[in-house]
Amino acid sequence: MRTLNLGILAHVDAGKTTLTERLLYAAGVIDEIGSVDEGTTQTDSLALERERGITIKSAVASFTLDELAVNLIDTPGHPDFIAEVERVLSVLDGAVLVVSAVEGVQPQTPLLMRALQRQRVATLIFVNKIDRMGASDSRTVEAIRRRLTPGIVAMGSPHGLGAREASVTAATEDDATFRTRLLEVLAEKDDAILETYVEDARPMPYARLRAALAEQTARRRLHPVFFGSALTGVGVDALMTGIAELLPSAAGDPDGPASGRVFKIERAPSGEKVAYARLFAGKLRTREHVRYGNGAEGTVTAVSVFVPGGSEKRPSAAAGDIAKVSGLGGVRIGDAIGDVPATGTEDHHFPRPTLESVVVPRRADDKGRLRSALAELSEQDPLIDVRQDDERQEIAVSLYGEVQKEV
Repeated sequence: MRTLNLGILAHVDAGKTTLTERLLYAAGVIDEIGSVDEGTTQTDSLALERERGITIKSAVASFTLDELAVNLIDTPGHPDFIAEVERVLSVLDGAVLVVSAVEGVQPQTPLLMRALQRQRVATLIFVNKIDRMGASDSRTVEAIRRRLTPGIVAMGSPHGLGAREASVTAATEDDATFRTRLLEVLAEKDDAILETYVEDARPMPYARLRAALAEQTARRRLHPVFFGSALTGVGVDALMTGIAELLPSAAGDPDGPASGRVFKIERAPSGEKVAYARLFAGKLRTREHVRYGNGAEGTVTAVSVFVPGGSEKRPSAAAGDIAKVSGLGGVRIGDAIGDVPATGTEDHHFPRPTLESVVVPRRADDKGRLRSALAELSEQDPLIDVRQDDERQEIAVSLYGEVQKEV
């Protein structure tokens, strides 16, 4: 079975987490779609996420599409938690960038698109909320073309925008207008398609057009645009087909030495560190001695991989998997496990935090507990950059904004 590690990214309130719920529901992982407003979604599990209705920490959920295993990573949309998005980019095979048909391209959207392009992540675009009052497909598509990328191809036509009954006609091989438009777009990107287009008067087989679209999507030269509503579910089936057919699945040598990267750390109830890692090659086995970070070594005590409905312990994780790894006591976010080859991509995609806050305990005898709590937060978000000023007896942290400060 092929594996795809898929990121869902968006400006806050574009409907990213609702789309995640809809995908899990359509794939049969959940029986009922959770609500962001009611705090019942699968990926917003923290109490603060449920209380505020925003994603704060990236979360992984798995589902299958025929012979494709998808590890979906729901990322925060609020600018104050952009560092959480940055850590996810290096472990993705593909992404869906969600754009609201009402608000259109918002301030965070171009930043996300540029980061995806720099990290060389193949990306589909989902124009969401076509059922909302004020929705416009033409205005949104024009904004995408102007502010995100000119290399787009619409994969359907929305109808009745602005009403709950809004619908989408998916593009198919029987749609002559779509085939002509797709052929013209591909001819601009693919010399072989252009040559056939010019020299052969016969209609080009749709299978070849679809394969060429998948190739150009994988090369990040084209970005298929889908329309729909995560709330009502319209258009999501076509998006799921696009995810399965147009995005490149994970590649890597399953028989090579273990190679992975840590993108998230949490603490188990016992207090033990649990590292979330993407495996690029080889296998990571329980009781195996591995090198990680800057030359540290440790023994893997437990490995869990994501499956539909949660995660389960396994003897090993294989290339392409996202695994929860225990036993590496000194592990930090961004650490390599084994030997991760250089990708030529940037480590940092977004500006560093510029807001400095001084943190003081409510009671003087809580200083030790405060330091321990901040140290644990720093494990989960290194950009907090906890600093101790012994002269002033103060602890300072770096933050992106007031929402992060309140959280």
